[in-house]
Amino acid sequence: MKRTATANWKGSGKEGTGKLITQSGVIKNKAYDFKSRFEDGTSTNPEELIAAAHAGCYSMKLSFVLGAAGLTPNRIETKCTVTLEGGVITSSHLEVKAKVAKCKAAAFAEYAADAKENCPVSKALNVEITMDAELVKSFKATTTA
Repeated sequence: MKRTATANWKGSGKEGTGKLITQSGVIKNKAYDFKSRFEDGTSTNPEELIAAAHAGCYSMKLSFVLGAAGLTPNRIETKCTVTLEGGVITSSHLEVKAKVAKCKAAAFAEYAADAKENCPVSKALNVEITMDAELVKSFKATTTA
């Protein structure tokens, strides 16, 4: 299986602009630029997309790990923070909350660590990956869907 994305860039690194397009069409001509990457712009940027990919991949991998243990998660929420320092991605931090009936905290910690080590995006990243994983009884109303 192969997936593709295309970037079109016009102009210099600082003043130019780009558009991103994914094979699925979910991202279609989405703008990215210097401000959004290195300052407080409102467009997307490569690091944000890597964070989304890592959060999504991790959540799905954790679901598979739990399933192999005979458990079905009610919900997994993963926030990923990718750090860019000196023009280099230096780390990825996963903040995980999961509601899983009949799962013990110690076992959940093992499942979460397994997913972190074996999620395909984790394996693709050549950076420090850290994680805080928590088994919760419920999600607060302020948490996103």
